Amino acid sequence: MIGRIAGRIDHRGADHVLIDVRGVGYIVHVSERTLMALPGVGEATALYTDLLVREDLLQLFGFPTLIEKEWYRLLISVQGIGAKAAMAILSALGPEGVGRAIALGDWNAVKAAQGVGPKIAQRVVNELKDKAPAVMAMGGGSDAAPVLDDEGVEAPAKAPARARPAPARSTSGAAQAEALSALTNLGYAPGEAAGAVAEAAGDDPEATTPALIRAALRLLAPKG
Repeated sequence: MIGRIAGRIDHRGADHVLIDVRGVGYIVHVSERTLMALPGVGEATALYTDLLVREDLLQLFGFPTLIEKEWYRLLISVQGIGAKAAMAILSALGPEGVGRAIALGDWNAVKAAQGVGPKIAQRVVNELKDKAPAVMAMGGGSDAAPVLDDEGVEAPAKAPARARPAPARSTSGAAQAEALSALTNLGYAPGEAAGAVAEAAGDDPEATTPALIRAALRLLAPKG
């Protein structure tokens, strides 16, 4: 199993890139969002990968973060969702958007993906609503492209000259994961906690983690 590829981009296609790894070229299919974020030809990149194996086909699919790969694997576990549809959903929504749509039961957002009809979109939401919190809790940090030497091998990372204070976190996947963890530790069910966190993040995309927790708690408070 090929789990990660690091090398130089030799070619950019409409839905894939050709990555040279020490003289061996790998065709890696990616979402539109990932393709737009990747560097140009000749530059270094690294992608987590998932290998699709069929009788007459071997295809690599690439993801900039492990959490996006996990969303892909979760999506293709749904009957009627193949690799193409899963990549279309990730292209339309991004990994955080997928988590938000599933947590809120928003199948219309899933239906916005190319080639995904209403029945399939509803199936995605219904089948994954209990599994989504576990993936959301992973966070959403991304990895920087590696530094390669002249042979295309990753060079050792250099230690920073001076430590800098960590910036306040916004409602990235990591912040949502922290809020979800806090709410489940308070006794809320993963499903309802995930829904509240997703709604709070949608209302205020710039909220810090503490603010996100407070907003989610307000949403979970008994009404009336």
